[in-house]
Amino acid sequence: MPLSRSLEDHVPLFRGNPGSCEELPGFLSFERLGWRAAIELSSRWFDTRNARRRQLAGHGNVSPTAPRAILVRMDINARNIATPAAVAPATAVPTPVVGRFAPSPSGRMHLGNVFSCLCAWLSARSQGGSIVLRIEDLDDRCKRPELAVQLIDDLAWLGLEWDEGPYYQHDRLDLYEAALRQLQDAGLTYPCFCTRAELHAASAPHASDGTPIYRGACRALSAEEVARRSALRAPATRLRVPAVDDLADDVVEFVDRTYGAQCEALATECGDFLVRRSDGVFAYQLAVVVDDAAMGVTEVVRGCDLLGSTPRQIYLQHLLGLATPHYAHIPLLMSPDGRRLSKRDRDLDLGELRARFGTPEALLGWLAGQTGIAPDTTPRSAEQLAEHFSWDVIRAHRENITVMAE
Repeated sequence: MPLSRSLEDHVPLFRGNPGSCEELPGFLSFERLGWRAAIELSSRWFDTRNARRRQLAGHGNVSPTAPRAILVRMDINARNIATPAAVAPATAVPTPVVGRFAPSPSGRMHLGNVFSCLCAWLSARSQGGSIVLRIEDLDDRCKRPELAVQLIDDLAWLGLEWDEGPYYQHDRLDLYEAALRQLQDAGLTYPCFCTRAELHAASAPHASDGTPIYRGACRALSAEEVARRSALRAPATRLRVPAVDDLADDVVEFVDRTYGAQCEALATECGDFLVRRSDGVFAYQLAVVVDDAAMGVTEVVRGCDLLGSTPRQIYLQHLLGLATPHYAHIPLLMSPDGRRLSKRDRDLDLGELRARFGTPEALLGWLAGQTGIAPDTTPRSAEQLAEHFSWDVIRAHRENITVMAE
């Protein structure tokens, strides 16, 4: 049953030094409770809200573990973020696992998309958890209702059912606007007039996700210069990251369930990044952080091509006072010629795969055998695969996987 989820439904939890967090403005603010009281209140809220999820879970006898929080000392006015500081006090009741599907309707799903959704589903179900379906359709190329309908039909055909949703990002713009306003009110953003061509022409080093590392060309523009340039071209909005001299150690750290310990120095390896494009579209980083928090997501499973986005999302979570979920990135599926599978090239299109395999069990069994989830390609349903799913297997096969079409 679809629920109207907003950030007002989410009780943000700041876990850190109780004396170091300024009161956050706007609808994400958390009253100055003692830190133990805040954790206990949030735990009770999550437990109540997720009672229905535990009833829906396929393996209710499994006790899921609470997500590991990245603990920071943060002063939002100082505009910086520190590295993990301590171990969180244990909560009385483990937080139920909530995974999510977050596909974009930019084309028919290919086998790599199916693999990502399957891993997210298997991980959540094997821990007694639930799944939220979110359609990420902010970009113009994704605003095709017929493709969203096809995507939902494909997931249902595969037997990868969900417990909440579908939610559509185009219906949630007010939430992204409110989060952006909070960052702006704290002085953490600035207008940027650099074009993509200008950024690439600068021959700047590139971040882990392939985007140029922004060196702050527009960071210190005067109000007069901003007004002059705005009359000529609409600006994008960038989020400031800590300067190297703002903090001795500006590294964001997290442990990925597949690829282990990760760290990134935001100032030198990322740079100030976009939270809104010049055409007014909210950036992926901001939208997914807001949505994951509002929907109570505790576990994010996705392709390893998004591993480099995670430090930025963790940074945003801390600035907005939101909890950090577990992250688990999975290997990409590659074509025999070494290319990533893509919707644009219609690589192993799900329409073709449905016709070729005939049943979801045949397709899922073959995919599980190809990727190491199962020992062979015997036809198996999603429920059968969940009985034996293990992240140890994914870690053992964490190199990108070449898929041979039959």
